[in-house]
Amino acid sequence: MSYQCQVGASRQGKAKNLAKVAEPLRDGPAGATQKSRANVKGKIVEFLWYLNKENRSKRTIFSYKQYLELLMKYGADLDNPESVKEIVAKRKTWSENTKRMASIVYNGFASFVGIPFKCPKFNVKRKLPFIPLEAEIDALIAGSSKRLAALLQLLKEVPIRIGEALRLEWVDIDFERNVCYVNKTEKDGRPRALKISNKLQSMLKALPKKNNKLFSTATYKGMNNQMITTRKRLANKLQNPRLDRIHFHTFRHWKATMEYQKNS
Repeated sequence: MSYQCQVGASRQGKAKNLAKVAEPLRDGPAGATQKSRANVKGKIVEFLWYLNKENRSKRTIFSYKQYLELLMKYGADLDNPESVKEIVAKRKTWSENTKRMASIVYNGFASFVGIPFKCPKFNVKRKLPFIPLEAEIDALIAGSSKRLAALLQLLKEVPIRIGEALRLEWVDIDFERNVCYVNKTEKDGRPRALKISNKLQSMLKALPKKNNKLFSTATYKGMNNQMITTRKRLANKLQNPRLDRIHFHTFRHWKATMEYQKNS
């Protein structure tokens, strides 16, 4: 199926109190001068802060940051749309969907800084999502740290997005009725009350109460890095490479599949 970029963010003036880009960027083979790259990095910071002011999720902002840094890493001059198109076209290891997403992100950045950009078309082929076995999900949960295990058990039991899970507070868990209330939703989702098991309740009660957040100071980046490390370790230990294909969003696909089989 052929896709083009969606309309990116529009610029709304210079941003103040700029956010910080934490990781340094490496020069690409066809990169611009150090001075121009420093200028572009400053524009990226402004763009990310703009997304933050527009109330975009931390996960979305993190993803945009990653794509823009990848483009620069491979030598794209973000001030030159043709340079970006060339770099995207040359990435033979990228799927069509990855190229499309990189172009969508750049389209938003280009719109913000006032650079005209016309997205290429991409022939994205739809694929069925990977659905792990329940035993594989349970093995991943069992081999995780206390906090990650509780998070994964929550994702297994209830149809909740990772961003929604990380926003949960202790007051959102009714331990008397075994109910989780999701009020801070993503993507215009409706608030909902979801039943949880005694097992999950016990796992949550075992978490330290450092603040009002259920998962304390956990961030998407931090938990995702921990997830990647854990699944790689377990995939090697259990000699099951399928474990390394499980992502946070995989739990939603698995849950939807189980509900469909139950009701069909």
